[in-house]
Amino acid sequence: MTVSIDWFEIPVQDVGRAVEFYGTVLGEPLGTMDGPDGPMHVFPGSDGASGALTTDLAPGQSGVLVYLSCDDIEAALERATAAGGSVLQEKTSIGPFGFIGRFADTEGNAVALHTAL
Repeated sequence: MTVSIDWFEIPVQDVGRAVEFYGTVLGEPLGTMDGPDGPMHVFPGSDGASGALTTDLAPGQSGVLVYLSCDDIEAALERATAAGGSVLQEKTSIGPFGFIGRFADTEGNAVALHTAL
């Protein structure tokens, strides 16, 4: 069995606020797609796993930690703070695997960023 991430969902309370926050942090708007219960707000990208925002789960910092690919962690963390989030971990080296950083979004979730650069 091969283990890979196929899909992720980030819990939110206020969908409009979260769509604006993630669009600002990523520098690219979230897309929409038809879901079983109406429109879903999905993360941009064509490589690897994709995911969406969900109101079916309660937000919090102790749940699953999702790593979003990011070219410039420092700039993304600055945008996260400016958009109403907070930095949980500044850009940190993980040796040959690149760098990571973490922020709390406007809904209270901890989200990580990763770059190989």
